Amino acid sequence: MLALKLTQIGNSIGFVLPKEAAARLKVEKGDMVYLTESPDGYRITPYDPAFEKQMQAAERIMKRRRNVLRALAK
Repeated sequence: MLALKLTQIGNSIGFVLPKEAAARLKVEKGDMVYLTESPDGYRITPYDPAFEKQMQAAERIMKRRRNVLRALAK
């Protein structure tokens, strides 16, 4: 577990992500991370949960409509 110290950044409060944590998350300066609520508190993740839901819906449609998409590709 890492302890992060909150600091004043302009009119907001923020924290600095240590190099080790950024490496494990595979994020760099300028990347977006998302704070999501989980049953045991909050999670920081580089994956957008809304985008993930959209991709799951797209995969379901692609499986159901495989023949139509194949015909359109020709």
